[in-house]
Amino acid sequence: MDNSTLIAALLGLIEGLTEFIPVSSTGHLLLAGHFLGFESAGKTFEVVIQLGAVLAILSIYAGKLIGVLRDAPSDPAARRFIASVLIAFAPAVVIGVLAHDFIKDVLFETPMLIAIMLVLGGVFLLVVDRIAPAPHHDDAMRLPVKTSLAIGFIQCLAMIPGVSRSGATIVGAMMLGASKRAAAEFSFFLSMPTMAGAFAYDLYKNRDVLDASAMGEIAVGFVVAFTAAVLVVKWLLGYVSRNGYALFGWWRIIVGSAAILGLWLA
Repeated sequence: MDNSTLIAALLGLIEGLTEFIPVSSTGHLLLAGHFLGFESAGKTFEVVIQLGAVLAILSIYAGKLIGVLRDAPSDPAARRFIASVLIAFAPAVVIGVLAHDFIKDVLFETPMLIAIMLVLGGVFLLVVDRIAPAPHHDDAMRLPVKTSLAIGFIQCLAMIPGVSRSGATIVGAMMLGASKRAAAEFSFFLSMPTMAGAFAYDLYKNRDVLDASAMGEIAVGFVVAFTAAVLVVKWLLGYVSRNGYALFGWWRIIVGSAAILGLWLA
């Protein structure tokens, strides 16, 4: 196994471990790639292996999702849930397509910005974990449509690497009255169309720069990310229900501070 394959496996592990916790998987991947000297064609590796994490969520929630789709023709609640997720997804489609080149060519290439956003996001997460209003939405599948749309706009902040898609949606949902568990679950549901869309669009945009070696690295990272993400998701809901998100706030601050120091000394 050559060095690039080992690095791809390590980055896949980082992706799977961090995608669904509010620490910014993309920020971790880009910083790790920077310090390890890993360069993917068009920064596509870091986006495409997220599909492994999406499939992990699909495998865990397959029964619930099949039930929703089966009941949708006759159940208004099922239709409202589907609409809520699609409405929350819509802002990311519009802004993501319009800003794609700027995000990939500028923001993804600025390690110091990523490290700073990790620290700032960690501080914000610690604050919100303490001051979030008392929850009045305990079921992620029954959030009001206007709440879902607001969460969708908040999710767009995560287009800045280091912010964290799950972090933005979880914090937004909690500030809008969702319980910690409901916030995490809605973040999971919203991740499915968001990450699948990012995967498809990024693959299309970079179709001309991908080669066989790149696809091999992506395949390794994909499999490792899927396996790690399954384990994290099963653990996360129980943990945040009991303990909240402070651990992840401190994690962000420590990793971001270490990255700032490393970049400053380089």
